[in-house]
Parts: sequence; C-alpha cells; structure tokens
Amino acid sequence: MAIDEKLLKPYDPSTTEQKIYRLWEESGFFNPDNLPNNPREPFSIIMPPPNANGRLHAGHALFVTLQDIMTRYHRMRGQKSLWVPGFDHAGFETQIVYERKLEKEGRSRFEMKPEDLYREIYDFTIENKKYMQDDIRRLGASCDWSREKFTLDPEIVKTVQQTFDKMFKDDLIYRGDRIVNWCAKHQTSLSDVETEFEERTEPFYYLQYGPFVIGTSRPETKFGDKYVVMHPNDKRYAKYKQGDKIDLEWINGPITATVIKDESVDMEFGTGVMTITPWHSKEDFEIAERHKLEKEQIIDWKGKLLPIAGEFADIHISKARHMITEKLKEKNLLLKIDEHYKHNVKVCFKCNTIIEPQIKDQWFVKMRPLADRALDAVNSGKIKFYPDNYEKIFRYWMENTIDWNISRQIIWGIPIPAKICESCKRGYSDLDDKMTTCECGGILRKDTDTFDTWFSSGQWTLLALGYPKSKDLDIYHPTSVMETGHDLIFKWIPRMVIFALYLREEVAFKNVYLHGLVNDEKGEKMSKSKGNVVNPIALIDTFGTDALRIALVVGNTPGTDLSLSRDKIKGYKNFANKIWNITRFVQENAQEGNSSTSELMEEFKKIAEDITTDMENYRFHLASEKIYQYIWHRFADEIIEESKKNDEKGEQTKKILLPIWQECLKILHPFMPFVTEEIWQIINPGKLLMIESWPIND
Repeated sequence: MAIDEKLLKPYDPSTTEQKIYRLWEESGFFNPDNLPNNPREPFSIIMPPPNANGRLHAGHALFVTLQDIMTRYHRMRGQKSLWVPGFDHAGFETQIVYERKLEKEGRSRFEMKPEDLYREIYDFTIENKKYMQDDIRRLGASCDWSREKFTLDPEIVKTVQQTFDKMFKDDLIYRGDRIVNWCAKHQTSLSDVETEFEERTEPFYYLQYGPFVIGTSRPETKFGDKYVVMHPNDKRYAKYKQGDKIDLEWINGPITATVIKDESVDMEFGTGVMTITPWHSKEDFEIAERHKLEKEQIIDWKGKLLPIAGEFADIHISKARHMITEKLKEKNLLLKIDEHYKHNVKVCFKCNTIIEPQIKDQWFVKMRPLADRALDAVNSGKIKFYPDNYEKIFRYWMENTIDWNISRQIIWGIPIPAKICESCKRGYSDLDDKMTTCECGGILRKDTDTFDTWFSSGQWTLLALGYPKSKDLDIYHPTSVMETGHDLIFKWIPRMVIFALYLREEVAFKNVYLHGLVNDEKGEKMSKSKGNVVNPIALIDTFGTDALRIALVVGNTPGTDLSLSRDKIKGYKNFANKIWNITRFVQENAQEGNSSTSELMEEFKKIAEDITTDMENYRFHLASEKIYQYIWHRFADEIIEESKKNDEKGEQTKKILLPIWQECLKILHPFMPFVTEEIWQIINPGKLLMIESWPIND
C-alpha cells in the first residue's frame, strides 16, 4: 500500500483536533435523528449542566470524557444515541462568584438595584457559557448541540414554576415558620446539602443556671433561655416536675425558668440538663414544637444581638462572646471553661461562615411521600448503581429525609411564583399573578425569593428532553444512565428521581454511574487557595485531548478518587504517537488477502468480546486498559514483529495487519476519538469512524 504523506510527519494534535471536531459537527451525526440506517433502540444521557460561572476544571474533563465514551460506544453499537448538553445558572453558587468580583471592584450587591444586579450576573453567565461550550468541544464531546439547554431558558423557567404550582395544589409544598440554615454573610437561607461540617476546637463553658449546671459552646444565644430541659427518667432530677417554675439570676438579671421533661435529652452528656434556644437550634426548635413553647429571636439576620441582649445589643456575636462570658464570670455564673472542646460546626459550603440556625417563613417541600416513592423504585430494581455500594447511601438519605427549604433570598435564579399575605403570612402559589387579597382580607405581596437551584436542576432529565410534552421525552426518557460525581449522591440524584416519579410516574434514569473526585498528583483535593487546580485546557494544549482523556479513564474505577499526574498524561501522549507510527507501518507493509479465518483475528474477537462486556457493565477503566495493552504489547510488539519475517507465517501476518488494526481503531475510538478518526480518514477516505459499527454487534 502507498503511504499517505500525512503519516510521514509526527502526529500533531494541535492541528488535527479542531479540524476533526468540525468534521464531526458538520456531519450532523451528533444529532441521532440524522444517523444512517435510522436506528430504533434509544440510548440517552443528559449532561450534568456545568455551572456557567467560569472555565472547566479537571472534574468537568472527567465527566465529559466518561459520557462521551458511553455515547460514542452506543452510537457505534447501532443505537439512536442522544447526549443532551446544558448549562446551569447555579443560583447561589454563581451569585457568590459574582459577589467576589463585586468586592474586588469595591462594590456590594446590597447597594445595587435587584434588576441591575440580575442583568450584570446574566451577562457574566452568558459570557462564561460561551467559554465552557468551547472547552467542552475541545474535550471531544459528541453531544447534540442543537438540543442544548440552559436552566434560565424561558420555557424551562415556565415549566419549573408550573411544577411549583402543581406541588402546591397537590399539598406537597407549604409555607411555614421553621428552622433554616442561615448564612449571615450572604443573607440567605440554605438547604442542608449546601452546608458542610468542619471540626473545630472551641471553648466549652459550664454555667450555673439556678440549681443546675449547664454546658454550652455558644453563650451568646443564652439571653432567651427560659426553659430548662431534662430526661423524664433521670433520677437525679426526679423532684422537678413538668412545668415547675424556678426563679434564678441570669446574664442580665433575674428570670423565671420553666422545667421541661423531654426524652431527646442525653442523660450521659454533661450534667444531663440543658437550656434551649428554640429560635437558633434545630434540636431546641423541635423540643419547643413538641411542648408548644414560645420562641424568641436572639440574633438578627446579620449576626448581631437583638435588644433582648440588653447592653450587648447590636454587637456581632463573634465579638460579644468574650464580653458575655466576662460578665457571667463577674456574677459567679461561669464555673469553668474547657478550652479544647472538639465538635462539628455547620458552615456555609461557599464562604465557610458559621451557619446560624434561624426561624424563617419559607417554602418547604414535603419530602417523605416523595422519598418513599424513590425507595420503592430502587427496591423494585428500576435503578442500578455503579458502584453498587452507593445504593446504601441513596437509601440512607431517602429513609432519613427532612422537608426541603426551597426559598433563597438572592436575586439570581428562577423567581418563586407566589404571593405572601402581609397580615397572616399565608402563602399562595400565584402563577398567573392575578390574586391581590388574602382570605383573611390582608394585602398580598409578591414573594421576592428565588428557587433553590436544585429545584430546577432536580427536574433536569425532564427539562432537557422538553417536558411536559415532546417527542424526545417519549423516546429518550427514562434516560439510559446518569453519570456524575459521587458527591452528588445525596444532593442531585435523589431530587431527579423524585421529580421524575412525581411528574411522569417513571424513574429519571435506569442506571447511575458515579465517578470520584479528580485530585492533584499528590492525591490532595484541588483548590484555588492551594494553587493546585489543574486546567484541562492547558493539559490539552500540552499533551493533546486524547492523552488527557485516556489518562482520566485507565485504572479509574467508579466511585474512586483519582490522582491526576502529568507523567501519566505524557505517557498516553506517547501512546498516541505509537498509534500513529503503527498506522504508518501497517500502511507500508499490509498486504491484501483472505484473513477472515485467521487465528489472529479469532484471538482479537475474543478480546473484543471481553472489552464489550466491560463496556456494557460500565467497566471503562478495564476496557481502556485492555485495548491499550493489546495494541502496545500484542499488536505492536508481537504481531507486527511477526509480519517482518521473510517466511510463510510472516506473509500471512501481513494480510491480517490492516483488518485487525481497523478493528483496534474502532474499539479505541470512544477513548481516543481524535487520533483514531484522523487515522481512519487516512485509511478510509470519506468515511467517518464515529458511525462505524462496533466490532461486536450481537
């Protein structure tokens, strides 16, 4: 065979990849409606929408690679394969990113008109979305750009608001005063999944509370403590009865405390007695609810003490704590301090501000009935998890679910279509904006809150396919697989399951594939503060996309965190060069002839069958390793060497070189699409490898 001139030069991904991607896009085959032979069996996957507030990071590169591998494989298997791309406005996270930008400019969102802030963030997001689209293309994503969605597309906003209206009418959403997670820095409530726990060492104070000794790490909350709680079976306090009144001296003078008996008290912790601050503690709130006790706010929304604190009013709690303990000490109410008390503190997941529990009038989703349906779906085998141990985590979150606060006090997001009564605080879904008066006669005002971003992204498999009614929805939903990071097993996965079951009475997806986090080469989590964040586009510029992709996959078992090494990527750049050089040898030395019954071809088919089984069972880390080993060590080191011999076996081997090599390129294509497609264009001019048939098609 005559050798192509391109093969005389070294392989250069920088001049190849953009050309090849344009070829794919212009072919129209990213759109399954255009695939040849009009395949019937669908395969579908919805891209977890990246937050459109910056460039892609290494974690994005991993999910794009894995999802593209799945899509390319199933397309070559003759399925009607759809991968829908999308981008997320990301609510609170994006507003935080933009607020940091404002801070650098000496501005504050609290000094801006809401409409001006929204417009600035919108422009910022749309600009970043363009960059992310380019980055995803650089990674070789064969997604259908004609179906791209954005969570602020008008039709999506409308549908999300309709879901709220439906859930309100179905009594699955209610308005109520309940404990929420409050971030005083950003002035918004957060759901539990938007908070994290940090272990901190802080002082623990033992205080004299009348005849009792109580312990606390937060003396600044104690101004309103007028209930002393103990376990009803604690014999140490048997003489105290429910409702007993006790006069005692407290921080700012005498108070009267009421005895409460409640089984939630841990008799083994401290003295077995505690006072409660129902407005600023979830556990205390629940005790107060059970016993119908009064609740009083001690700390305002900015983290400052209210007038109930007397002389400490209007002082931020971080400064007030020492001042309060000094006064307690002066009054002989401070008994001792444990300076080394270790405990978990709940913080905002974006700014690390300590969460201040507050009672706030918000919209809540009743999770129990929805969670029970999700559990039933898993119990009946309608959803499988890879790796399967994550099913237990999913079950735990569904079995221990709590009502979900979906209100956010931020401007950036989808507005909640509701009105609130100025008099009785009753809330109404008001999608048509027609109501003006409450049933009590009070005036209704528009709710200015926005949805928790998970409320819209939880509906993503539906929204991306055109819910409530579309041809795509009927063909591709439930989706074949949801591929995402393992950290979203309790954040995003359950919400997609419950919304699909509620809105369409079917699961959102049949399989869940969870990848691990991408860490630096030392195994440390990437963060800007550490300076160890890896930019995947910079790696592509250095090593090529194919090298990065296969380095992210080989040896990377589902659910396991990955240490990304430049040396590993460099090694696979050498592999790409090896593939190029093998092609040159094959084109120079291959001979025509009958090779269909060759032992070498039969050997390859067995390997291809093994790899296909791995692909079907989401073992991409094994499939990629096997094709790599076969190409480098079996085909290059042994079969090619055998073909160099000047004997009958050598001549027969030359006849099998090209057929086996073409089958190798097919299997390698989902992992390293650019170099394999470029080679295919050389070997088979005018034909596209991306729509060739997979070697095993049973």
